[in-house]
Amino acid sequence: MKRLFDFAMSLCAGLLLALPILFIAFLVRLTSCGPALYWSDRVGRNNVLFRMPKFRSMRVDAPTVATHLLKDPAAYLTPLGAFLRQTSLDELPQLWSILKGDMSLVGPRPALFNQEDLIALRTAAGVHALRPGLTGWAQVNGRDELPIPEKVRLDAEYLRRRSFGFDLWILWLTVLRVARRDGVSH
Repeated sequence: MKRLFDFAMSLCAGLLLALPILFIAFLVRLTSCGPALYWSDRVGRNNVLFRMPKFRSMRVDAPTVATHLLKDPAAYLTPLGAFLRQTSLDELPQLWSILKGDMSLVGPRPALFNQEDLIALRTAAGVHALRPGLTGWAQVNGRDELPIPEKVRLDAEYLRRRSFGFDLWILWLTVLRVARRDGVSH
């Protein structure tokens, strides 16, 4: 049922947001060099790598590391980058990953391929067996501000508590957090 819900909701969202998605892609291309989308190698279910799209918010010469590991992340932002990240509009292309089945609407956020510490802790906690999500329990409880062990603790809590009702609650909290721009790293 979760996969059917994910597919139906991401298809509806993709159709409803098709024009804004195309407009954002146009603006990204207009305001910075490089492609509109950034395809990131991410760790999916059972630690299998997949390619996840995002609207490009960083310059093409930015290092391929988690934002919090950059000395000065703002130095790498495109002219629209901060706005895309603050509003989470950079995440819209991930609807494609949900349609494909690489991601779910709700689950642990997919780790970068080189976040060995996060991957190891999630694997030890059994979280690696979950399909990664567009949003998750850790995201609504701190997002980018959380240290990795706390993210994994919340991901493991989601693993234990997961249900359709809990997913709906997380989706609702996500809407509230995004509207308030809580916990977003720039």
